[in-house]
Amino acid sequence: MNMYICIAGVLCFILGIVHSILGEFLIFKNKRNKGSLVPTISSEGLKERHLRILWATWHLASVFGGGIGAILLKISQDKEELYTDTTHFIIQSILYAMFFSSFLVLIGTKAKHPGWVVLLAIGVLLVIGG
Repeated sequence: MNMYICIAGVLCFILGIVHSILGEFLIFKNKRNKGSLVPTISSEGLKERHLRILWATWHLASVFGGGIGAILLKISQDKEELYTDTTHFIIQSILYAMFFSSFLVLIGTKAKHPGWVVLLAIGVLLVIGG
């Protein structure tokens, strides 16, 4: 088992879960009617349809994090059996995506959002483990 890739996969799951929970609590909690799953309380400058797609996109990032985490966990378990040019390509694609995502969050939030650190850590783990 490749522990670096395994830890990177677990971090992807944790990041996705924390992202969804904190987003619901800090951003969307006051934007929905009681009993409603999807937030619909719009404000000036943010129409209901825009709020709905922001909510969906917010959770898509978490879903994608889980999917990437699952791929990394599978690769970490069977790396010797699965290690091919395709597996190498998958790891490289994910690590570059994590580095670029880390950079975007770092710059976009002026380093005030801690997500960039986790994304960077995942990328570094993949460099070491890949």
